[in-house]
Amino acid sequence: MPAYRPQDLEKKWQDHWQQHNTFRADNDSSKPKYYVLDMFPYPSGAGLHVGHPLGYIASDIVARYQRLQGRNVLHPMGFDSFGLPAEQYAIQTGQHPAVTTEKNIETYIRQLQQLGFSYDWEREVRTSDPDYYKWTQWIFLKLFNSWYNLDTDRAEHIRTLQEKFAENGSAGIRAAGEADDRHDFSAGQWQSFTEKQKLAAILPYRLAYQQDTYVNWCAALGTVLSNDEVKDGLSERGGYPVERRLMPQWNLRITAYADRLLQGLNTLDWPDAVKEMQRNWIGKSIGAEVTFPVQGHENTDIKVYTTRVDTIYGATFLVLAPEHELVDQLTTPAQRADVDEYIAATKRRSERDRMSDVKHVSGVFTGAYAANPVDGTPVPIWLADYVLAGYGTGAVMAVPSGDQRDYLFAKHFDLPIPAISDAQKDLDQQADPTKEGRYINSGIVNGLTYKEATAKLIAFLEEKGLGKGKVNFRLRDAIFGRQRYWGEPIPIYYKDGTAYGVAEADLPLVLPEIDEYKPTEHGEPPLGRAKGWKYKGQYEFELSTMPGWAGSSWYYLRYMDPHNADRFVSEEAEQYWGQVDLYMGGAEHATGHLLYSRFWYLFLKDLGLVTHSEPFQKLINQGMILGRSSTIYLLPYLWSMWVGFETTTKVPETISLPTVYISKGVLDRARKGQQSAADKAAIEAVMHQAFNEWGVESSIPFSTETVPLEYEDAAWFNVDISIVKDDLLDLERFKKSRSDYNTAYYITEPDGSFICGNEIEKMSKSKYNVVTPDELVDKYGADALRLYEMFLGPLEQFKPWNTNGISGVATFLKRFWRLFHPEDGSLAVTDEAPTPAELKTLHRVIQKVAHDIEKFSFNTSVSTFMIAVNELTALGTHKRAILEPMVILLSPFAPHLAEELWEELGHKSGSISHAAYPEFREEFLVEANVTYPVAINGKVRDQRQFAATATAAEIETAILESDFLSRFGEGKAAKKVVVVPGRMVNVVV
Repeated sequence: MPAYRPQDLEKKWQDHWQQHNTFRADNDSSKPKYYVLDMFPYPSGAGLHVGHPLGYIASDIVARYQRLQGRNVLHPMGFDSFGLPAEQYAIQTGQHPAVTTEKNIETYIRQLQQLGFSYDWEREVRTSDPDYYKWTQWIFLKLFNSWYNLDTDRAEHIRTLQEKFAENGSAGIRAAGEADDRHDFSAGQWQSFTEKQKLAAILPYRLAYQQDTYVNWCAALGTVLSNDEVKDGLSERGGYPVERRLMPQWNLRITAYADRLLQGLNTLDWPDAVKEMQRNWIGKSIGAEVTFPVQGHENTDIKVYTTRVDTIYGATFLVLAPEHELVDQLTTPAQRADVDEYIAATKRRSERDRMSDVKHVSGVFTGAYAANPVDGTPVPIWLADYVLAGYGTGAVMAVPSGDQRDYLFAKHFDLPIPAISDAQKDLDQQADPTKEGRYINSGIVNGLTYKEATAKLIAFLEEKGLGKGKVNFRLRDAIFGRQRYWGEPIPIYYKDGTAYGVAEADLPLVLPEIDEYKPTEHGEPPLGRAKGWKYKGQYEFELSTMPGWAGSSWYYLRYMDPHNADRFVSEEAEQYWGQVDLYMGGAEHATGHLLYSRFWYLFLKDLGLVTHSEPFQKLINQGMILGRSSTIYLLPYLWSMWVGFETTTKVPETISLPTVYISKGVLDRARKGQQSAADKAAIEAVMHQAFNEWGVESSIPFSTETVPLEYEDAAWFNVDISIVKDDLLDLERFKKSRSDYNTAYYITEPDGSFICGNEIEKMSKSKYNVVTPDELVDKYGADALRLYEMFLGPLEQFKPWNTNGISGVATFLKRFWRLFHPEDGSLAVTDEAPTPAELKTLHRVIQKVAHDIEKFSFNTSVSTFMIAVNELTALGTHKRAILEPMVILLSPFAPHLAEELWEELGHKSGSISHAAYPEFREEFLVEANVTYPVAINGKVRDQRQFAATATAAEIETAILESDFLSRFGEGKAAKKVVVVPGRMVNVVV
């Protein structure tokens, strides 16, 4: 038999699995089910790097292990294939996004298959496939045709709302959403409404509705961006300016489910950090809504929501969001210019930047005043960008003595900061939000405690019609429209300016072909370019498309029944597979995908289309594999810019000086003042050579006095790690990589080497630190890569990548192979009976691997395998009774090698996935004998071996009858013998 060559046998088994659909999951099985899911990948053009498969390997180990446990395992894969990157590439090249996406998916599938993942590829789905997004559109229509009834605490079809309107008008209806957006009408008025008027009355109740909403608008990209896609006022992709703009947008009323989303977290086996992120994002608070009448503006009020109504007497100013609808009305002529300037500046900042910036105080006075509702005191109205129009009411009751941000604002603009409690301290230095003590300077609540004051103030405000107690959520409705091409068309058309849903029978509404993928000349989304694209040939379609998270909010359900043309998932398939048993993915999706998926699932639950309360019962966040970046340093010297400094020699302004790179070792020693004579000589030699060859030596004679070297300010940039080994740069390859590198100058170490700096950070193409799985699979094999990624450390932790370490795992696999093929010869497995030592090693592995996989502790399983192979090699083990179970145990981790050996052992090709996990028998771990340390007066003098079943009395007798006392007792008699079973013996003399 030839030596172990993973590249040959791995391709053999990958082809076998694909041809025989080895991992097909059956929707009609008597076996218990297990659904293990990987988060939907977006197929980027870069393909996978070694950090991406970490979670996939872990989930695949679990999937293979669960099959060995006799379960029917659903382990699918598909692609979140709509997205902005493909669209931007289309805009730049004119190539249809579908072409780019298809090519990228082919790369992903090839890479995933070469790693041996046990996916049921027959269930693959892609969000950009019309057969898939037909059902995304169908779910949207269900949302569009539903409202949330607070009395039943569930979504209902819009017809139940219409029935209520017909019976009693709008009176008494308790629906999720803002009551201020709706109009009151009687049953008679409803009956007299035209169709258009009825639809306008219904719109503010729908779970999918259109409303003017502040969004992140990027003119260069021609689209709305999510907060995650904006950083420091620029688009994350391309770095283009982004501004806040009020635009008509489709929204989904996720706020209707806020409390249920919050309560459901208590039932989930998720990381605490993820659950806490969702709790904070939902942000439930109990407080009061308070109305501040605006002075000089009749019937104009400002509503604020506060969790500290007890502090209302300390409200010395109001702060509005710059986008607040009343700003234009309230701004006085004297303040108009300042307000307009401030608003313009705010538009250039994202919501995230505005909320997170606590270092800088900014604001502008509108010139208007409101009246404090409890005592009528005038309260100045300011604008500040830390208040957001889309959160709460877009207005804040500022109490500087109790809130640090308000305190800093008041200090900056010299506004009053009165104390409101006798327990507040150090108000000359900072705010004090204490709820202790009793109130002062607080009118009707003077002398009361926090609870007493809160209750009295809410009662007073409700009595006067100026406020009410209210539960609020930080969560906002989800903006659902994107002004892009490469996304699901929203199935809405317009008749006389009113939105209608496309008939379900007309789905899917397929993306039309267009000539270019950018907005029209009139600023419409790219779909505005579609020629003759109208519903029924006469009605205009909605031109926005759905966001990327639409298709990924329900894909796990489609995997259950991916080819069903009549239903998004059959009742039978959904009831059989139920919840996802294990979901593997990144924590970065906590407040995006994971929250939206739960929202969609709860909605489908209300419609009776799914059977559980939550989609994903267990979630594991795999950590990140970090790359090792290499950096090269530029020697900084004061003449490295265009020359024009005052010197004794006039230097032409057209001269620039040569680029000089310095080895990290030389640089470090220079920074520490530990330069050797060799270092100084090397630096001077290179600098003189550079200045001479550059033709500037005559103008700028080099010396450290005329051209000072600024070692502390050395600039650096990343270099490709493929030309760096152990921090040593391959200078010749580096010089050949770019022409300007070849003409630069290099200060090396005394031995001629060039050392790079290094940093452990996220793998990224921009850092040139990406390691692709392809090159490692070619060299070491997929099984070695799978084992090595698991061996790096605990699954949830961040781990640095070091390619050198994979060779050790590859060596382990060769040693495992040689248990079957000594000296890489022919199969040498025998049917001899195993020894107790061999059985002990085997059953320790059976027990440990099962425990580790159940606890997702894969790195310790790999260690266990390595120890076991060392022990079996030392024992000269080649016995079927030991090696056959060992192959099964290793198969989830190294499936290709396991399949090959399983076949060689005489089993049907490709059948190891259907084998049974070996039975653990504890008796094989029981020691026959125990070695006891034997001490005299606590000092160990000898060791004796006894049967594991020996009693304390038997051990005592044996010690006293032995030569122990004669050898170590110095002639003294034993007073007593203390036996600690299984641990030690102590003779007291």
